[in-house]
Amino acid sequence: MTPSLLKITPELTASVAAKTAAAQALLADIAGNWAPAAFANSLGAEDMVLTDLIAKFNANSPAHPIEIFSLDTGRLPLETYDLMAAVQAHYGLKLKIYFPQASTVEDYVRANGINAFYESIELRKGCCYVRKVEPLKRALADKKAWITGMRAEQAATRGNLATREYDEGNGLEKFNPLADWSEKEVWTYIKQNAVPYNALHDKFYPSIGCAPCTRAISLGEDIRSGRWWWESADTKECGLHLKATS
Repeated sequence: MTPSLLKITPELTASVAAKTAAAQALLADIAGNWAPAAFANSLGAEDMVLTDLIAKFNANSPAHPIEIFSLDTGRLPLETYDLMAAVQAHYGLKLKIYFPQASTVEDYVRANGINAFYESIELRKGCCYVRKVEPLKRALADKKAWITGMRAEQAATRGNLATREYDEGNGLEKFNPLADWSEKEVWTYIKQNAVPYNALHDKFYPSIGCAPCTRAISLGEDIRSGRWWWESADTKECGLHLKATS
């Protein structure tokens, strides 16, 4: 779906209002009971809903603000950087940006090649670890909770997504306030609240990551089919949201 194709109905308006109230209550609970908490903002449509909700929450609750940070992998699309600037202009918010360790990226590229992630799942996940997972661990090192924009219907790997879960890999509570939101509800909130969003969404990019690993999709395709399209659906995670296994 692109934003222009959305038709907002009274039913959508009512469901978004109810789910917005629930998300606002959850954010207040997180800020009050799990401080310091942080929102990992990937700047996708869902994350822009949470950016708007958290920015408004922080403005009204300065005593317990929720930190907002983003990961710059070094290979993001231009449109994502444009959105970072738009977020600052719209909310007066300077995102806290975490970058991968330069020496680790250099080692990976020297050993495997600049686009090695196309060659195997192992090499792709290795690239994701260097550029995403390790920076995330640094971002969450002193936090008690982190907040994500994940939704259950996004992918086969997220079908059982809970609103709250324990993140074993990072050793803290993890909250997914939009877990039960539909794509239409996400875009209804964005349109009703004039939330800035990535221009690639208007070009049939429902899920946006690194530029070499993201493509547009055709109408009717699964919304995650444009991410790591050379892999099967059950491997399409970068490692940020996988549960630790023994």
